[in-house]
Amino acid sequence: MMRRIGRRAFLKSAAAGLVSSPQILVAAPRKTDIRIEDVGFEYEEYTYRVPLKFGGMVVDRVTLLNVNCTVSSVSGKTAKGFGSMPLGNSWSFPSRRMSYATTLDAMKTLAGRISSLTGSYKEFGHPIDLNWALEPLYLKAAADVSKELSLAEPMPKLCALVTASAFDAAIHDAFGKLQGVNCYHTYGPEFMSHDLSHYVGPEYRGEYPSNYILKEPIPSLPLYHLVSAVDPLEASDIRQRVNDGLPETLPQWINYNGLSHLKIKLDGDDMTWDVERVVRVDRVTTQTQKKRGTSNWVYSLDFNERCPNVQYLLEFLHTVKEKTPEGFERIQYVEQPTARDLKTHRANVMHEAAKLKPVVIDESLTDVEALMLSREMGYTGAALKACKGQSNMMIIASVAERHKMFLCVQDLTCPGASLIQSAGLAAHVPDVKAIEANARQYVPAANKTWERRFPGVFHITDGSMETGHLKGPGIGALRDGWESPNWLK
Repeated sequence: MMRRIGRRAFLKSAAAGLVSSPQILVAAPRKTDIRIEDVGFEYEEYTYRVPLKFGGMVVDRVTLLNVNCTVSSVSGKTAKGFGSMPLGNSWSFPSRRMSYATTLDAMKTLAGRISSLTGSYKEFGHPIDLNWALEPLYLKAAADVSKELSLAEPMPKLCALVTASAFDAAIHDAFGKLQGVNCYHTYGPEFMSHDLSHYVGPEYRGEYPSNYILKEPIPSLPLYHLVSAVDPLEASDIRQRVNDGLPETLPQWINYNGLSHLKIKLDGDDMTWDVERVVRVDRVTTQTQKKRGTSNWVYSLDFNERCPNVQYLLEFLHTVKEKTPEGFERIQYVEQPTARDLKTHRANVMHEAAKLKPVVIDESLTDVEALMLSREMGYTGAALKACKGQSNMMIIASVAERHKMFLCVQDLTCPGASLIQSAGLAAHVPDVKAIEANARQYVPAANKTWERRFPGVFHITDGSMETGHLKGPGIGALRDGWESPNWLK
């Protein structure tokens, strides 16, 4: 009798030397299932036009991981897929003990291991099942790389997910192309061998991601513009002009893109600065919007887990309300205020803060277990991110939708194909309030080859991103058989 070996059982067998290859799926394949035939990857490097500060760190460059893969069907038909994602080491692998170069090199080493593991996996399955089987091996590879490179701190799970996400995206892309449909048409019983109960528990028996995820994209979504901790708000803040034709102050950006949603990065360790930053952003924005004749706009606040405790957040929110009552009312949500390790910091419950504004989990959100723990601790929302994996997002988004959580789609300064994937995610999850997309601010050069193909995604004119046209086969980032951004001439 054919059987399926669970994740834990497989890992125990692997540790005991009883399993020599990553072959977990052993059930008879469906007609629509795929097998991975070949995987390859390369990097693109870009320097930011202006620096970005978040979480106490300044970032001025990005490395894109681009993955091509070939898959085959049970009948032997083949298709190629493409996935791309920034290796956001400053965000996914923050360290005060290791340099940017050290953590980036560790992610690159892991990417090589993930490529080998993925390419050597020869079982058939749906992309979510392939990732479900491979993710434990990816995490083990991350632990191995940490030891082999003698890293001062082990590579966190979030970092491994980010590194693996481009491979997962390429597989979903190839799967959709093989079926001749957009990938969001493939998350139901017509294509999946298992319902959600297989991944998250018996209460989801008979339900699939398609019960919660839209097959067709929402036509448009409000775009969240980032105001980083070093971004100039007014002309007097500019230390050195870029003079590249793009806006350089907040009023210029608001007028340039017709912005209605602003995400404000805060430090979390300086109450006076944090409060005054929000007050000043609100003042500058209010002046600008009044000139435009606009009365509706909102803010989100992102501490990048830097608040020492929930008391800091509560004092901050009350002080902002005192200093700018209208600005406080415009706060749509607060993102990940305290440490990402929820299990270690169980005292940082968000029940009181969530009575004031929705509190959204971000860095902590690496699996359904973390999502449910965050709910116990008072978090009322979740930030979905393509960089945590398309497979994971389809499962996590389904659970979050079932619990009617506040949802948004956040960025990793994603350009090009990674932004198309992120936009597709945002446009197919019904309750997503807005999408963040800031590559146009910091690394527009990485968008150049994509702009003419998807102008509504890369050119923002009314404060919203046009997403209704993201219906192409696969992830939807590439059309007409193009399999690499280098072919976009």
